[in-house]
Amino acid sequence: MSIETLPEHIVRPALRRIHPVPLQRENQLFLGLQDPCMLSSQMMVVPPQAFQVMQMFNGTRSIEEIAASIKLTDATQLVELVRKLDEFGLLWGPTCEALEDEKKRALVEAGAFPAGATKSLGEDPQVIRAQLEKWLDEAEDSGIDEPVCGLVACHLDYQRGFPVFAASYRAVAKGQKPDRVVILGSNHFGLGDGVTVSDLAFESPLGRMPVDTAVVARLRAKTGEKLFKDILDHLPEHSIQLQIPWIQHLFGSVPIIAALIPDPNSGLIADDGERVGLDEFVAVLSEALEAEGGKTLFIASADLSHAGPAFGEPAAVTDQRRREVEAHDRAMMKAYIAGPEALVSGMREAKNPTRWTSVGALAAAARLAKPSAIELIDYRQAVDEQGNALVSTASMVLLG
Repeated sequence: MSIETLPEHIVRPALRRIHPVPLQRENQLFLGLQDPCMLSSQMMVVPPQAFQVMQMFNGTRSIEEIAASIKLTDATQLVELVRKLDEFGLLWGPTCEALEDEKKRALVEAGAFPAGATKSLGEDPQVIRAQLEKWLDEAEDSGIDEPVCGLVACHLDYQRGFPVFAASYRAVAKGQKPDRVVILGSNHFGLGDGVTVSDLAFESPLGRMPVDTAVVARLRAKTGEKLFKDILDHLPEHSIQLQIPWIQHLFGSVPIIAALIPDPNSGLIADDGERVGLDEFVAVLSEALEAEGGKTLFIASADLSHAGPAFGEPAAVTDQRRREVEAHDRAMMKAYIAGPEALVSGMREAKNPTRWTSVGALAAAARLAKPSAIELIDYRQAVDEQGNALVSTASMVLLG
């Protein structure tokens, strides 16, 4: 075997974003390499030692250099590992690009993203609607009689997050049906660093939710394909999907605009005009919505703090840590209520110490909706019994 004859993406391997899943086989620990975009129908499984080596696959070092750094005299096994990763589409290069194109073609042919996170509600629409209605009946009542132009709702799983979901949607349950709903989510698993909009519909157990094709056409006319080139990022993303059954239950098949919003304090990786940042997105969407007219409901699908060992903190979540997180959350929510720029600047100065994932979605919702006021309805922390993970959430309404 001559390494010099191998393709460049094999010689200098660059690992795509993957999520290791612990697996037990014959009392031995292995890691399944979960690809968020599910480019391959099968999951590659490796021993933990191989996964450690894979962390060196960043595109800057050759296989020979990596082999030398781990004192491997024969790079044959390393080459085989890299080739297998490439076969599964887990390396940057022509193989994953071909698999991405194939996945996109299949989605376009289907016309919609398949139901993902919403399948946790079950399959029977009648049972699902009864459950959603029960949660709405039990929810915190905002007591707000003014018109609502936007919501902040969580994207925690329904089992833990249903009180916050329901508190948010109860505020619009008896309101006027909007002409469209703009759902602003976070890009947890995808690769795009700019705003990513879907021009495909979304399936849920309650049926297909269409996109607002007129608004999408206006966005495309203004930005070309920049907003849509990372559309595969929507495939594994739950922050958009989890809002859809609530909208369907309350308003029926109202068209949506679904956008994944990056953190405005991170900025674009490359200022090459190939992606759309928050400012440009707000400008072009505002223009498109004004041109189309009608009533738009804005939803920021937003979780707040993430604390505990599951998110990289050294110690389990204690009562003291919970109080610290709540104090920070309330300070940042107060900033948000004062205005989106106060939240963005506050997070920038504080360096987002509790890992809020949805600053972009929150800022975009307020900038687009232009509310007369923002009011907090409910705040909660979900913590597991071992104190391994804390996720805080809030229900808010944007008035106007």
